[in-house]
Amino acid sequence: MTPGEVAGIVAPAATMVAAMMTAANLGARITGWGFVVFTVGSVCWSVVGASSGQTNLLATNAFLTLVNLVGIWRWLGRQRAYEDGAEKASQKSRRSDAPTLFPATGLSGMPVIDAFGDPVGHTVEAMVECASGRLSYVVIASGGIGGVDEALRPVPMDRLDCRADGLLLLETRSDFERRDVLTSDRWPASVGASRADGRVTFATERG
Repeated sequence: MTPGEVAGIVAPAATMVAAMMTAANLGARITGWGFVVFTVGSVCWSVVGASSGQTNLLATNAFLTLVNLVGIWRWLGRQRAYEDGAEKASQKSRRSDAPTLFPATGLSGMPVIDAFGDPVGHTVEAMVECASGRLSYVVIASGGIGGVDEALRPVPMDRLDCRADGLLLLETRSDFERRDVLTSDRWPASVGASRADGRVTFATERG
């Protein structure tokens, strides 16, 4: 096989794998390696363009190679260093008398289990009170497949316990499922103190 033929096989495979790695949003390392695989794909597409005389394909993928190199630096260099620093601080806090810390950027996507250890879902967002810096409530997604048909429910922080590997819901899954389901255009300004019926308390908007 010629180099162009080999590149023609590798290029689409690398591009598809890289797209899945970056779209999964599984952290800086996976995303960064996704850009590495993207680079392999763009170089192979450039070889295909050069060997077949397709100058547009060659020029496009030469530019994309530069973009992918920026992505590698961004995710495997800078962002990975940020995540490593935050993780080290979290580990140190668990071995000291200081309050246990966890990276705020890592809150999204954290697994959530209920009081019996059964999986409930994962976090998608957390709302912080500007004046105090305190976490007001966390939005937890449950059900559905790949984000399709999932239900979003807000849970106040007094009903959650932070663990190194995720969040512990201080109630059962059935209690959680009695909480109001949010819609994309109606999230509460605040969630009331824990209530037996799990209802959301919407704060009165000013002006």
